[in-house]
Amino acid sequence: MKALLIGEYKNGHIDESFYELVGFANKIGADSFGFAVAPLDVNIEYAGKVYIADVSKAKEYNPKVHKDLILKLIEQENPDIVVFSHSSYGWDLAPRLAAALKVAQISEIIDVDNDEYIVPFCNAKLRRKVKPNTQKAVLTLQSGAFSPVKSNTAQIEPLDYIEQDDNLEFQGFEITEKTGVDLTKAEVIVSAGRGVGKKENIEIVRNLAKALKGELGASRPVVDAGWLDPSYQVGTTGQTVAPKLYIACGISGAIQHLAGMKKSNFIVAINKDKDAPIAEVADVFVVADLLEFVPVLTSKL
Repeated sequence: MKALLIGEYKNGHIDESFYELVGFANKIGADSFGFAVAPLDVNIEYAGKVYIADVSKAKEYNPKVHKDLILKLIEQENPDIVVFSHSSYGWDLAPRLAAALKVAQISEIIDVDNDEYIVPFCNAKLRRKVKPNTQKAVLTLQSGAFSPVKSNTAQIEPLDYIEQDDNLEFQGFEITEKTGVDLTKAEVIVSAGRGVGKKENIEIVRNLAKALKGELGASRPVVDAGWLDPSYQVGTTGQTVAPKLYIACGISGAIQHLAGMKKSNFIVAINKDKDAPIAEVADVFVVADLLEFVPVLTSKL
């Protein structure tokens, strides 16, 4: 199998998500090569060939231009799969490419089982295995699902860009101003999940955070329920954190949440379900009712 890995150029460098695509390709045993719109002298830590279209001409994003460049490369190299990160770039470009090629698209892949791709559904509560029924396929990978792989400097191959008359113009990025809690700088985070049961029980988790002189965090279901402000959310649609200590209270461990906190130095998880996925990343896994356990722990501290 041959895989084309689509990198993203952001803030002056190739985004780290590209190396997760490399990890995915290695896991499925695919021969891979890369593509990105970036400066021709960009540094990429990848043991292979990467085609680069000059960002000064093709711009950091233009869906038509980038799609046409990838189509040109597909015609030249004939890969079996084209792999994007499940990011705003991938969300926009992958379906355009799949439609142009008239091939299957599989989004938000979190794992692979033989030749089947595992994707979440029902708000990530369940997982299913899917397989494309076309010879080629366009894939997007959930952030954090595959371990990144880096190696030597890539072999850069310029990809010619022909100027086109186009009614789209890239004008730049606007960075959203951060409001509320900045969890990225916290050394201790105690997060509340759906397992707290109701809004009033958030205070139990907050008290533990105070006892540890840490910050309160939350999983997406807690924020969606309106129990806490979105600024408390940890995960791919919230904040990505790496504290010295992360305590997950009543959080099952959907891949979106794990991607946002699995780089924490030490992880403690408290959950009634002994089979909760978060146990896979926890250094200490407490099988208990958090409403009983957390107040006792807080009082001891």
